[in-house]
Amino acid sequence: MTPLLSIRDLRVAFRTEAGPFEAGSLDVLHGLSLDVARGRTLALVGESGSGKSVTAQAILRILPRAAAITGGRILFEGRDLAALPADGAEMRRLRGQRVAMIFQEPMSCLSPLHTVGDQIGEALRIHTGASAREAEARTREALAHVGFPDPARALRTYPFELSGGLRQRAMIAMAIILKPALLVADEPTTALDVTTQAQILALLARLQAETGMGILLITHDLGVVANMADDVAVLYRGRLVEAGPRAAVLRAPGHPYLRALLHAVPRFDMAPGERLTPIRPARAAIPAGHAPAPRSGPILQVQGVSKTFTLRAARGLWAAPRLVRAVADVSLTLPAGRTLGLVGESGSGKTTVAKIVMRGLAPDSGRVLFDGGSGPRDVQALTGGNLFAYRRAVQFVFQDPYGSLDPRMSVRQILHEPMEIHGIPRAVRRARARELLAMVGLEADALARFPHAFSGGQRQRIGIARALALEPRLLVLDEPVSALDVSVQAQILNLLKDLQAALGLSYLIVSHNLAVIDYMADTISVMARGRIVEEAPRAALFRAPAHPYTRALLAAVPDPSLDHPLDFAAVTGDHSDPACWPAPYRLAPEEAGAMVEIAPGHRVRHGAADTRQAA
Repeated sequence: MTPLLSIRDLRVAFRTEAGPFEAGSLDVLHGLSLDVARGRTLALVGESGSGKSVTAQAILRILPRAAAITGGRILFEGRDLAALPADGAEMRRLRGQRVAMIFQEPMSCLSPLHTVGDQIGEALRIHTGASAREAEARTREALAHVGFPDPARALRTYPFELSGGLRQRAMIAMAIILKPALLVADEPTTALDVTTQAQILALLARLQAETGMGILLITHDLGVVANMADDVAVLYRGRLVEAGPRAAVLRAPGHPYLRALLHAVPRFDMAPGERLTPIRPARAAIPAGHAPAPRSGPILQVQGVSKTFTLRAARGLWAAPRLVRAVADVSLTLPAGRTLGLVGESGSGKTTVAKIVMRGLAPDSGRVLFDGGSGPRDVQALTGGNLFAYRRAVQFVFQDPYGSLDPRMSVRQILHEPMEIHGIPRAVRRARARELLAMVGLEADALARFPHAFSGGQRQRIGIARALALEPRLLVLDEPVSALDVSVQAQILNLLKDLQAALGLSYLIVSHNLAVIDYMADTISVMARGRIVEEAPRAALFRAPAHPYTRALLAAVPDPSLDHPLDFAAVTGDHSDPACWPAPYRLAPEEAGAMVEIAPGHRVRHGAADTRQAA
């Protein structure tokens, strides 16, 4: 059967400062050949910089100005797309109508100035000449098709009013409204929760079954590959190193690069003490003798913390503002030198709790106690020198390694700034900055460079070094590896473990990735709708999860093993809605329920009626 898309010996180069392509260029694709069949999904796998997104851009002829196709063919339905003018009429007709693309970050790809309905309907009006009324009707159908809860309302909604999952659904609706023959999906679920990711993957599989379209799925997530792909192609530095049917490639990987990728992924079946194996191990020089004397007792206690936000009225100048309860009566305990994992979907309240711990937000009720060695103290009551000392003892590692570093500051300035604020002498700052870089596996010559000169993983190392500059006792890590490739994730997670062992650090790690939490945490607390619904030691939680929300999160994690396929039926519906939980976990609106111990150290939230019956 003739492939829907056939790429043969494709070569793409980027212009360098040396001049035109003939004089100075950098090859990023080296003779790539692959096929996408009708009704099948080809997963294109590799790390950042391997050439995956460049391949997608070449297919749609949307390469950056500095790039050009220097050889090869892109055959689609009898046409060589590589030979067509990128801005020509035929390529514009094919782009969007016969070949569509879902981009990685929907917030940056959707216009904030136009409604979702206008943006989706625009493609229909351009390619078919549909009237405004017809475009609106077809757009409403497309939004319903991709699972929008209220398609009519969504027509008038702006992207910033939608969650990440709904924005991605809007992107999919825009891509499939013209029923394309080929869908190019570039990391379509990277920024999403595991449950939302599973729902988007199920949606793509259903749309493919209904329309017969071919899908080129670009991803670095091998769990997604194992559950979505029919065929797999592995890219390494612009070269195809392995390709074949999914089962053959994943069960018996032949190339060492693919085997290394598989070993770099956190898995639920890892043996106690087993470490991830990075593709390129970083040599961190962590000096001995920095760890404080071990002590018993918690370093951090969150006691009955609640936080409510007021949102502006959606319609009308005099409409009443809406109150949103982000955190409701949350209590946590972190023993010194240990790791507490806080997991849940976006909007569950995890990051709000982290900000309250950092004193970035003040709780409406409850308190946070921190014990730096002289006894627990109420964080909100700290002032003056005591507050200054707390700022030094508790540091934050941000999710986004790109947005959390000032692009105008060199690495030396980034590392010196917190030390300068806290009055550390210049000579000490210089020596400490070099030591910090060595601790996170970077060379001393990085001090003079700026953030744009580093990869995502290197930037995250710089963020960790900055957090360690003041020798803190507690690190709060908000999704510290969610923006990174799996191979770089392995480096960062191993580094964090080594730093904790050497420096005696305590970690509060916030994440929606349960495999990462399983690898890092000693104790895990699960949040849904602002409440802790289950907490247990790591082994107990993953061996015997009790709460339906916890079980839904675990069921939604795509496993790289073909022996543990994702149950798409198990992730449909709203698992975070307390009214939909079965007894004894069901909660009525505004009902708090109570935590009930079901095993030593393992507690689950029950509804009030069920709690009374149990008593």
